[in-house]
Amino acid sequence: MTMQLGMVTIDCEDPRKLAAFWCEALGVEIAADYGEYVMLSSTTEGGVRLALQRVPEPRTGKNRVHLDFGTGDREGEVARLVGLGATALAAHEMPGLIWTVLADPEGNEFCVGSYHD
Repeated sequence: MTMQLGMVTIDCEDPRKLAAFWCEALGVEIAADYGEYVMLSSTTEGGVRLALQRVPEPRTGKNRVHLDFGTGDREGEVARLVGLGATALAAHEMPGLIWTVLADPEGNEFCVGSYHD
C-alpha cells in the first residue's frame, strides 16, 4: 500500500481569520468552511491542501512540524508575507540554500527559502 500526503492541518485559535492570511499568501481560496475547520484549495491539481483547525489552547513553544516554501525571490516573498501580517523571525544560510523563518499571524512558524550558488 502506498500513502500520499494530501493535507497539512494547522491548529489555531481562529480558522477563518487565519484562512484570510493563508489564502492571500498562497493565492488560493477557501474550499470548505465548517466554522471550526477551514480547508483551502490546493495550489496545484492533486497537490497538498492546507487546513486550519480551531483548538482550545494557544500554541506554546516551537512548532514540531512546519511548512517550507521555495521561491526564486526570497526577499520579495518575505516582504510580501510581512505585508500580509507575517513576522520575520530569522534568516539562515548553508551552502546552496538560504531561508527565512517567519510566523503567521497566530505565531505558527514556516520558512521561505531559495537555492543559490
